[in-house]
Amino acid sequence: MPTRTSTMSTTAVNLSRTVRDAAVTVFSALLVATGLKLFLIPHQLLSGGVAGAASVLGYLTNPKYISAIYFAINLPILIWGFIAVGKKYIGLSMLCVASTTWFLAIIPQVQVTKDPILASIFGGVIIAGGVGFSLRAGGSSGGFDILGSIITRKRDVPMGTVLFVMDGVVILTLGFMKSWDSALYAMLCVFVKSRVVNLIHIRHVKLTCFIVTKHKNEMLERLNQLPHGVTVVNTEGGYSHEGNTMLMTVTTRYELAELRKAVMSVDPTAFVNVLETVEILGRFKRLA
Repeated sequence: MPTRTSTMSTTAVNLSRTVRDAAVTVFSALLVATGLKLFLIPHQLLSGGVAGAASVLGYLTNPKYISAIYFAINLPILIWGFIAVGKKYIGLSMLCVASTTWFLAIIPQVQVTKDPILASIFGGVIIAGGVGFSLRAGGSSGGFDILGSIITRKRDVPMGTVLFVMDGVVILTLGFMKSWDSALYAMLCVFVKSRVVNLIHIRHVKLTCFIVTKHKNEMLERLNQLPHGVTVVNTEGGYSHEGNTMLMTVTTRYELAELRKAVMSVDPTAFVNVLETVEILGRFKRLA
């Protein structure tokens, strides 16, 4: 039965984690708004997604309305995501959308570079940083990220690839409604963004870990506290002919640090072999 001290400790840890996630989300919103106002909007370029759709409408009407349009488009998606995904995810996403809207309104529009190619590349990198960090914090930057998160929860597809496909629709719209030069610059930005997001958001990358240890029961007890199952194989050393236990588990690259810490806390002398997994068939618990 948990004691009052352990309960308070757990509450403090959860509160600290929530504050950290919220701070990362606000910082992510700052990156998204900075990439838009300093690099893309001055050249009337797009980053794709809802921000891109809002930018198209803003370029056709008045760029000062982009922040309001961005919020208006995101609102129904957030409501739908609240039903389909979960409270924490949508709560952080709403914080990111609200923060991005506010930052877009207060950050002055400055043309950092006169070269639209450089603006596309660096704007894409900065915005991708915002998108990726918000995803790692457990939320999203809203819009297409929510749709992409739903897809990647059900399929082992890289988030960046999903966003690249959906962003293509927005880019084509820009090409038909404005100019194909702008659309091609925007495509460069979207491509860069998708690559960087894939580097940051690594929950889709699966790893198979083989752990050889003599502390079978203690290791099993510790690994069973992690989200994924463990398979036990009795082994024998080829040189020493001593009996050992090999534990096999599949995790994600995102969770690897936690698994490594768990193994080392039980048996610092354990032999661990980590392999990247190409495909998984059957049950595998994906991160929420």
